[in-house]
Amino acid sequence: MNDLHTKPNPALWSGRSSAGQEYLHEKVRLAGPEEETGLQIDSKSFVLLGYACDEGVRRNGGRVGAAEGPDAIRRELGKMANHLPARVRLIDMGNVSCIQGDLEKSQEALSGLVRMTVEQGGIPLLLGGGHDISFAHYGGLRSALPRSRSLGIINFDAHFDLRTNHKGNHSGSPFYQIATECQKDDLAFRYLCLGIRREANPPELFRRADELGVGYLELHEFSMHRINDVSKTLGNFLNAIDKVYVTVDMDGFSSAFSPGVSAASPVGFTPEIAMTCLRQIISSGKLLGMDVAETNPKYDRDHQTAKLAAGIVHRVMHEISLL
Repeated sequence: MNDLHTKPNPALWSGRSSAGQEYLHEKVRLAGPEEETGLQIDSKSFVLLGYACDEGVRRNGGRVGAAEGPDAIRRELGKMANHLPARVRLIDMGNVSCIQGDLEKSQEALSGLVRMTVEQGGIPLLLGGGHDISFAHYGGLRSALPRSRSLGIINFDAHFDLRTNHKGNHSGSPFYQIATECQKDDLAFRYLCLGIRREANPPELFRRADELGVGYLELHEFSMHRINDVSKTLGNFLNAIDKVYVTVDMDGFSSAFSPGVSAASPVGFTPEIAMTCLRQIISSGKLLGMDVAETNPKYDRDHQTAKLAAGIVHRVMHEISLL
């Protein structure tokens, strides 16, 4: 696995200096692959893992460039203020990359690192990379849980990502793949997607979502104007599961907020509704792992998308540390 897993780059973590770790670049600890077995991870640890891979995006016909997303997010995250308690650890464990287009091997490597993190008590916060990150992330979380414990998925996204993988895995197929694995293992497939754009998903995907029992809110339903209904939908979903995996696809946001993605659109949801929902999810105490996907610096504007992705990670860490 070590040929795929590269150690973190200290040059990515820079910013203002302070006398008391007032910025995250001063708080973070860097841990390379050679330290995996001896790394001290516990329930007070947030573990950053990058998925430097956009092979799935290429296979899905999207704009490549998301492989550079993890490092772009780190550059912005390091500049942000640190309000984490001293007892809380922030650990950067580097990137899993994709070599010679072997997407499946990269997913396997990432899944193993996620499982190790969870088994040691840490909270994995993954930085993508294509949305095929979800198949790997979910697999690692699921394998770390007892079979008796249910694991739900909440996806903030314009797309269902329920396309078939009959011609190979890709960024549009992760949740179809998860559904297939759940069926094989006789486990319930619990999936809620928030922000679906009807014009971005053909009828086939709506039919598949209904067949698989997927819950979803379309974009016109997913706004602060309807926050009471959104909160009720979220609450009902969370009440029915033991743990939850959350993934935020940056292309779900309007390109006014998130232009640097593989499939940008001026029509999308706002950071406000996403942050409000994340707060509710975190308050449930059920969050097991979270990622941000599809940040593509090649098409970003003033690092806006990377800053938003970093801001989401920042908010999640700080909200959890208040529990």
